[in-house]
Amino acid sequence: MVFFFKDNQNLIFAVNSNRNLDEIDITKLEWLFNASYLNGVKKIKKSFLGPRKTMVTPWSTNAVEITQNMLVIGIKRIELYTRFENNKDLYDPMLNEVYKELNQRIFKVSVTPSPIKEISDISSYNKIEGLALNEDEINYLVELSEKLNRKLTDSEVFGFSQVNSEHCRHKIFNGIFFIDGKKMKLSLFEMIKNTSKLNKNEIISAYKDNVAFIKGPIVEEFSPINPTNASFFKKRKFKSVVSLKAETHNFPTTVEPFNGAATGSGGEIRDRLAGGKGSVPLAGTAVYMTPYPRIGNNKNWIGIERNWLYQSPTDILIKASNGASDFGNKFGQPLIAGSVLTFEYDSDNIKLGYDKVIMLAGGIGYGKEKQSIKEIPKKNDVIAILGGDNYRIGMGGASVSSTETGKYSSGIELNAVQRSNPEMQKRVANTIRAFVELDENPIVSIHDHGAGGHLNCLSELVEETGGIINIDELPVGDDTLSFKEIIGNESQERMGLIISEENYLNLKKIAEREKSPCYKVGEITKDKRFIIKSNSTKETPINLELSDFFGNSPKTIMKDLTIKSKFPKIEYNFSLFEKYLKDVLVLESVACKDWLTNKVDRCVTGKVAKQQCVGPLQLPLNNCGVMALDYQGRNGVATSIGHAPVVALINPSAGSRVAISKALTNIIWAPLSKSIKSVSLSANWMWPCNNPGEDSRLYEAVKACSNFAIDLGINIPTGKDSLSMKQKYKDMEVLSPGTVIISATANCDNISNVIEPVFKNTSDSIYYIDMSKSSYSVGGSAFGQTLSQIGDNCPDVKDTKYFKKVFDVVQKFIKDNLIVSGHDISSGGMITTLLELCFSENDLGANIDLSSLLSTDTTELLFCENPGIIFQGKKTVEEKLYKNDIAFYDLGKVNKSGLLTIKNNTHKLKLSVNEYRDQWFHKSFLMDTQQSGNKKAKERFDNFKKQPLVFKFPKQFSGQLTNSENKKINAAVIRDKGSNSEREMAYVMDLVGFNVKDVHMSDLISGRENLENIDFIVAVGGFSNSDVLGSAKGWAGSFIYNEKAKNSLMRFYSRENTLSLGVCNGCQLFLELGLLHPDHKQKPSMAHNDSNKFECIFTSVEIKKNKTVMFENMTGLKLGIWSAHGEGKFNLPLKENKYHIVGKYGYDDYPANPNGSDYNTAIISNDDGRHVAMMPHLERSTFPWNWPYYPSNRNDFISPWVIAFENAKKWLLNNT
Repeated sequence: MVFFFKDNQNLIFAVNSNRNLDEIDITKLEWLFNASYLNGVKKIKKSFLGPRKTMVTPWSTNAVEITQNMLVIGIKRIELYTRFENNKDLYDPMLNEVYKELNQRIFKVSVTPSPIKEISDISSYNKIEGLALNEDEINYLVELSEKLNRKLTDSEVFGFSQVNSEHCRHKIFNGIFFIDGKKMKLSLFEMIKNTSKLNKNEIISAYKDNVAFIKGPIVEEFSPINPTNASFFKKRKFKSVVSLKAETHNFPTTVEPFNGAATGSGGEIRDRLAGGKGSVPLAGTAVYMTPYPRIGNNKNWIGIERNWLYQSPTDILIKASNGASDFGNKFGQPLIAGSVLTFEYDSDNIKLGYDKVIMLAGGIGYGKEKQSIKEIPKKNDVIAILGGDNYRIGMGGASVSSTETGKYSSGIELNAVQRSNPEMQKRVANTIRAFVELDENPIVSIHDHGAGGHLNCLSELVEETGGIINIDELPVGDDTLSFKEIIGNESQERMGLIISEENYLNLKKIAEREKSPCYKVGEITKDKRFIIKSNSTKETPINLELSDFFGNSPKTIMKDLTIKSKFPKIEYNFSLFEKYLKDVLVLESVACKDWLTNKVDRCVTGKVAKQQCVGPLQLPLNNCGVMALDYQGRNGVATSIGHAPVVALINPSAGSRVAISKALTNIIWAPLSKSIKSVSLSANWMWPCNNPGEDSRLYEAVKACSNFAIDLGINIPTGKDSLSMKQKYKDMEVLSPGTVIISATANCDNISNVIEPVFKNTSDSIYYIDMSKSSYSVGGSAFGQTLSQIGDNCPDVKDTKYFKKVFDVVQKFIKDNLIVSGHDISSGGMITTLLELCFSENDLGANIDLSSLLSTDTTELLFCENPGIIFQGKKTVEEKLYKNDIAFYDLGKVNKSGLLTIKNNTHKLKLSVNEYRDQWFHKSFLMDTQQSGNKKAKERFDNFKKQPLVFKFPKQFSGQLTNSENKKINAAVIRDKGSNSEREMAYVMDLVGFNVKDVHMSDLISGRENLENIDFIVAVGGFSNSDVLGSAKGWAGSFIYNEKAKNSLMRFYSRENTLSLGVCNGCQLFLELGLLHPDHKQKPSMAHNDSNKFECIFTSVEIKKNKTVMFENMTGLKLGIWSAHGEGKFNLPLKENKYHIVGKYGYDDYPANPNGSDYNTAIISNDDGRHVAMMPHLERSTFPWNWPYYPSNRNDFISPWVIAFENAKKWLLNNT
């Protein structure tokens, strides 16, 4: 039965239930939906837009679970429908469909599960299903069928195609190359592996797993004592490993960008979760490459718009970045570095462009060294699955991703549309984290679910032993799935693992506490067979020897001829320099990325030491991200990105060297424990193979990449390839440029000493070092792109030993505190570097003289992108540079004129920093109009330079912890599924002397915890229930409609000697429950930000006169603080004097006030000041290294926000 509810905006909630709803159920649902029940309505005769009938949305999954938590039984699906006004531009047919009416059949799918098919004609089946099997593989399967004396099942043929796809088996990288008729000695993979053989350095694990591990330092673990129950946190040391990985999700992002990029990010996170016997994700990175977006006034380099196959470039950039951001935000992983490149090139004989887009999700994490290698399973060990149900998602995704976009029918490619549920993945991750944090981790082996679904995950888990899977135990969210679809779908957010029978019970108990679905699906057999069977029907869709299943088809042979690229020389004239500069500054690769950084969480975990934004204006200029490995403030991990595909069009070898150089000149600003020897790389290859000349170019590029890394003394222990980078249209083909994206990772041994690209107004000189030893060239540059040209010559790195020497010497300068600011030379060239160094603080300028470089071509000198660095340093660096025979140039000094003046012999430029900063920011403004709306985008553009961070610290603040009494006060962090801020909150509480307990809602609902011995509770931030049906609505429902949880909370608040704090999602919970204003008839509420999107900003809050326990003695302070939320607007219906507003944002206007709260409210309290709610994250602003802009004249261990917790501790000592 389908029941309908309508809210005051005419949105329809359709509820599919297998039982009649009674009055109590309806009352609960009306509260939950904030909507009225349409009593007796069986159909609504109007057109509506809603999700595809066959796609149960993640929104529905979360909504249904909320109703279950509220004890409403029998609901199977809930979806949301909006009136449709016949405007096709308003919806994405990949995700939604139009319903002519809403009736009792809107969830009815007239499909029955297909029976097992025996395949007689494998070749025809391959074509019909789009399995991308080649002739050798088809012949192999035919011979296998003959050997077995039976027909193969559809599941076996399909399964073989997935696990042996190019996507999964990297056949080209393992193949044999013949270039110009000559057989190459090494495969591509062998060349990459050589980097780790010859330069093992810090490698613990390479090529054995979906991640690489390098040695990490000894770090402090802060975790609950017992993950099966509410328990107190403890600290201990362990020897760490650092994980690195980058993944691409190009095809799914091309087809449907939001979910494609979201699940790309999720897949990369799962790769790191599955490292060794389990490891912990820490931070992410992202890269987007598309054709030019047609937005604003089209520039001269943007040609006629194509009839895009799926989505426009603007839509892809907005939707893909929304998807990747949304996943990380809701999962609780900060995104700390990234890149954008747009490119098209048309000539008479070739069309180039990222029509088949690149979406790269990278990341870093950590684990324990003793858990970094998987074990071999024993017979009868349990095969378990953690995570959500199976849906008809990504069927054939592995094989379809291995071919050109547009090759197959839209129906087959529609199967690639993904389904993102980050909150489910968070639950799974918490379960795995609990095992990683045990003294002895009993997980034997673990594998992510990605391409190929259960087929790939489970077969690789049992690859060394054999195993049997009972398909009846795999959870099904769609009753129409066939056996083939159950085992082959790519529904996300799932992990497979092996654990002993005795330890499975503990897995189940922890998973239940974390609300992570957990299923025992099979066992290890030790017979080297892979069997999937149904115990209920006695059918066996797969029954093969593992050696047969993984195949033994011949090695892939790649034959190609060398075709030298020939592009015209770039012509230009210095008299047009300022026009050129204005064009370059709006190219997406150069222009401001605020439209990307303002919507992605860059502070969650409280371990972010360096992210994209810098300076008083917090502009995104950092190219090096750094995460702390613990909260002690010393050891961390640095990461960066580099790519140079336009250079590679001219010279593939140079493209590889420049890509690595860019990654290294980005990461150079973090003090690395062993300088360049600390660095390990991930190389992700995206190439249009099997097109004339491209296989030869790929081989040349990989060889150069390998040799350059070897000569630098570093390694490439991980990577990925996607070698079908071509998009087919009806009348043409467009090749994506052959691209390698390099992700660099290294141990950082002083996270507080990372150099930033903001000039300091000191007498220190500005120095330039060219690290390329290559002649200046604008080939392959952003400048060339704005002239619609590529160029006939390009930058390169001619002396590897010199590059390495410069890197190590600069590292020594950083560790000796001889450098005060610095920036690499990359997209946009030296002129962009100099301007960007002036951008993030008002009135900065510099006088620059380039005459000593002895170049008469000023345009080339300023726009060329030869690898190099510019830094502001102490005079003593000169002697050391001379001593090391490093060529350097003293370019000039910083000033406060707001002007960048440049002299090169007779050429002179006088550039207004404000004018060119606005030009640089303008493309971000245009992109932001597509996500924040015109009004808010304009406000951001107008106000970003008017809202510099200004602080007021306590006069007597020492920056050290006060010596409070040793007596511990019991406190608790309360979290729900989807919470993601409990660790950083618990740590700051522990820091000031609280004994902190980890309490999950499941503990309160079950009665395992009742808060009787707790004096201070903090409801933490995150996305409980993915914010479905309103932020914290589901969390509140769990309190209201579960007696044990409700009574525990009410008894806590009835005591007069307790304190509470709700932050972000916890703030939303407090207001939803009415905890602060129980006597108000018109209750305050939280609403979506005025921008209608998630906002992340390091802003400031001023503490107003107040009578709260935590903040009274902080009155008058104005402190920097992280803010990250989507529904952070305080709706306060009464006059301001009816509320106790404790803190307001430092500026009234957006974006400093990121949400538009009434009365500029950031912090609010109840009448007696014991209970406080706030949206910004003080717990992520605990240490000076958490602040992206902290007063440089201070040397503090803690920030002033810790005072609030010290106040709480003192008050409780006196009142309990």
